[in-house]
Amino acid sequence: MGALALLLAGLAIWLIWTGRLQRMTTKDGMALGAALVGAVLAAKGKPVLGAPLLIGAALFFAKQGNQRAKMRKRQPAAPRADDDVAKARALLGLASDADASAIRAAHRRLIASVHPDKGGTEALAAQINAARDLLLDERAKGRAQP
Repeated sequence: MGALALLLAGLAIWLIWTGRLQRMTTKDGMALGAALVGAVLAAKGKPVLGAPLLIGAALFFAKQGNQRAKMRKRQPAAPRADDDVAKARALLGLASDADASAIRAAHRRLIASVHPDKGGTEALAAQINAARDLLLDERAKGRAQP
């Protein structure tokens, strides 16, 4: 049980380090805290007190995972509008006739300066990645030229 407590503590540290903890809800944080307390109690020789906390947290996270999976299945992909493509081009600083290699080069140039490992934000890096993916998809479909 001591290994489980160390594993959960390592998970909490990893969540904080990667920034995923910022996206957690209050309920997620409370369940993670309950799991940590349960693991510590079980490691200290009180499995009767620690096991219900661990089991409750595990059930909570299993239920959350099922709900999130169902929500992903229900949400249809939004149709891509021409203004989304124009915004993506503006974000990457590309002309309307840019080819795939120009899109990738602009993405590499821009992401190098705003990557979270270089002090940038995760949200901006995600926007840049999404813009690249959108433009490459549009280019592959032959709708890149307005």
